[in-house]
Amino acid sequence: MFTFSPRQQLMALTWLSLFHILIITSSNYLVQLPITIFGFHTTWGAFTFPFIFLATDLTVRIYGAPLARRIITSVMIPALAISYVVSALFFQGDWQGFEALTHFNLFVARIAAASFMAYALGQILDVRVFNRLRQNHRWYVAPAAAMFVGNLIDTLAFFFIAFWRSTDPFMAANWVEIALVDYSFKVTICMLFFLPAYGVLLNLILRSFFEQKDDDSLPAHH
Repeated sequence: MFTFSPRQQLMALTWLSLFHILIITSSNYLVQLPITIFGFHTTWGAFTFPFIFLATDLTVRIYGAPLARRIITSVMIPALAISYVVSALFFQGDWQGFEALTHFNLFVARIAAASFMAYALGQILDVRVFNRLRQNHRWYVAPAAAMFVGNLIDTLAFFFIAFWRSTDPFMAANWVEIALVDYSFKVTICMLFFLPAYGVLLNLILRSFFEQKDDDSLPAHH
């Protein structure tokens, strides 16, 4: 973790919070769109939500756990509201018109509420696990363990709250299979793509940080 000015921390909080809201909203929309891969049922949301864990782990590594927790608490309520509005307007991928907001959509509300709970549980665990392991000299241990545990809790909590006895017959009948396949895809995607991306981005960020510090330490020429 490095020392940043209050202005730098505020900028990080703002942009990372907006990024979290974007990923949560898009994932809650995409989870309504089931797909079949190699005979297994999953959703398009499995391919977008791991971005959250990448952003959170980089935040903990660079800015520390307190800022990561502030992002989580600042994101939950706006993400809940925005996710409901977007998912209601584009219910199951089809534009419903603004009149869709004049009546309560229980199916969409359950998805938004499930996302709220799962995001909080998954991210808090992700931060806790990562923070415990961040001092390990192997850079990949902390993000790998955090993604593994965080994704597991997030996925199981989300699919249970959203689709157990759902009004959607397909999701009600297949949510357990979809959750397990979804988790498998998330872990695979994280290990194959997001873990290497974490290493690359961390090196780029640290290199940029140290270059900036070196420039600031150079004496001024008159």
